Amino acid sequence: MASKIYVGGLPYSTTDAQLSDLFAVHGAVASARVITDRFTGQSRGFGFVEMASPEEAQKAITALNGTEFGGRTLTVNEARPQEPRGGGGGDRKQSRDRW
Repeated sequence: MASKIYVGGLPYSTTDAQLSDLFAVHGAVASARVITDRFTGQSRGFGFVEMASPEEAQKAITALNGTEFGGRTLTVNEARPQEPRGGGGGDRKQSRDRW
């Protein structure tokens, strides 16, 4: 079972391949993804790595958390599940009826 890791503090120039290479030293990387802004395409300075096993994930977290990469200090920990977001927008019909 794969374990997902959150990686914060990435330099904005970091690629998915560089992120994968950074973690590959500590075990088998199933996937690595730098999160980018959906409109500009620029990195948001964090990403997620999936390791092949929980043991390898813990080894990578211990080894890399607080280390420097590209002049920035990394925050590396177990990823938490994404919280549901609100629908946003509201009821359009209701707001039209007020006018």
